[in-house]
Amino acid sequence: MSLSERLTSDMKQAMRDKEKLKLTVIRMIRSAIKDVEINERRTPDDNDVLAIITREIKQRKDSLQEFKSAGRDDLVEKLEAEINIINEYLPQQLSEEEIIEIVQQTIQEVGASSKADMGKVMGALMPKVKGRADGKIVNQTVQNFLQ
Repeated sequence: MSLSERLTSDMKQAMRDKEKLKLTVIRMIRSAIKDVEINERRTPDDNDVLAIITREIKQRKDSLQEFKSAGRDDLVEKLEAEINIINEYLPQQLSEEEIIEIVQQTIQEVGASSKADMGKVMGALMPKVKGRADGKIVNQTVQNFLQ
């Protein structure tokens, strides 16, 4: 079952179970998928859907920080619940040790030796961890190794 099909199936189940928040979140994701279909005139594959889901989580995490600093606990709780729902559709996240291992391998593959090579490393690395690791964590790990 593709990720898009799973979202549709889960949306129907959320309707049956009257889970309003889950239904709203899935509808937002499906709306973003539909935008890609309309704007690019193609059916998004699982990689595209994964990129959309990752973008949705990133937006919510950014908003979460803003709401925390503003003291809006009601919105913080709602966003945390939405993030938990969206996380169900992401692949298993990599551990810190796995990220370090992948970063070290990639640095050796591209022959990076200084921060000037950061772009080459990140370009080769991000497709390997797409959807399985937060870009900020990956970026910081690469910076630590290229000092």
